[in-house]
Amino acid sequence: MRSAACGMATNEPSLWRQTVLPSLSLFTSVGTLICCALPALLVTLGMGAALAGLVGAAPWITAFSEYKVTVFTISGVLIALAALMTWRTRYAPCPADPVKAKACGRLRKVSWVILGIAGITYLVGFFFAFIAVHIFF
Repeated sequence: MRSAACGMATNEPSLWRQTVLPSLSLFTSVGTLICCALPALLVTLGMGAALAGLVGAAPWITAFSEYKVTVFTISGVLIALAALMTWRTRYAPCPADPVKAKACGRLRKVSWVILGIAGITYLVGFFFAFIAVHIFF
C-alpha cells in the first residue's frame, strides 16, 4: 500500500480489504436470497399467494431469478475473495495509537461477522435455489 500523503508504504490494512469487500459479499449473498431462495421457500411452505403478491409488488424478482446461475457465481466469487482478503490481513499490524488499534481490532471482528453472515446467507440461498428443488418437487 502507499500512503496518499507521502507516497511511502504503510503497514496498515486497507479499508477495502477490511470493510468494502466483506460488505459487498454480504450484499450479493442477500441478492441470492431475494432472487431464488425466497420464492422457493414461499412455494415450499404453501404460500403461493404471498409469492404472487411479492412478484406483483416487485416484478423485477422474476427477471432477476432467470439469471440465478450468474448471480450465484458472482456472489460465490465475491465471498471467496472477501474470505481470502480477510484471511490474509488477519495478522496485519494495527496502528500504534491505542484508540486506532482498538478500532482496528473491532473492525476485524466486524469483518469476520459480516463474512460469516454472507456465507450462511449464500448457503441457504444455494440450498433453496438448487438442492431443495430436487428434494421437495
